[in-house]
Amino acid sequence: MKQTAILSIVVALLVLSGCAGSNNSSATLDELFQTRRSIRAYLPDKTISENQVRELLAATQNAPSWANYQPSKYYVAISKEAHDAVCEYVGFNKERVANAPILLVSTYERGKSGYLQGQQTNELSDEWGAHDNGLSDAYLILKARDMGFDTLIMGTRDSDGLRTLFDIPENETVMAVIALGYRAEEPRMPGHKSLDEFARFF
Repeated sequence: MKQTAILSIVVALLVLSGCAGSNNSSATLDELFQTRRSIRAYLPDKTISENQVRELLAATQNAPSWANYQPSKYYVAISKEAHDAVCEYVGFNKERVANAPILLVSTYERGKSGYLQGQQTNELSDEWGAHDNGLSDAYLILKARDMGFDTLIMGTRDSDGLRTLFDIPENETVMAVIALGYRAEEPRMPGHKSLDEFARFF
């Protein structure tokens, strides 16, 4: 009986130590909202593994999308060669994200969201694809923060250059490049609009 109790304590300690050493955060959703920032300076010589990126991207599959079409695609620059190549296509952000170990190109497949049985459902048509891609990216950056990473979504990018670099199909729209790494500085909290400036109640 005593040996069983001791064994149980040992197992519990091992589980707790394993949890403490993992990347999984115990932060609440509100805390993730408060600490996530667009980071424009990253620590050098910090790495992120392919398995960590896979875990991160798996979280995006929980994002809602039109008819569950899941139109978002990601092209991951994880090698130094690919990373440096993508840096050449993000304009003035090149120096800002040079130390971010991972760069992801976010795209969405046209003709999916906003359509049913191949027919346009309303006047927005493919704009629903951009909507769904934005939701997917939102899940990505929140999961990244939960794992202890930081991000920057960049709309300044050379879509033609990225399309050629990663052989992105013509039926996909290149939306953004997302830097993934570890913050080198603590950014200030930006000001936000008051609720009454963006919401109306009837």
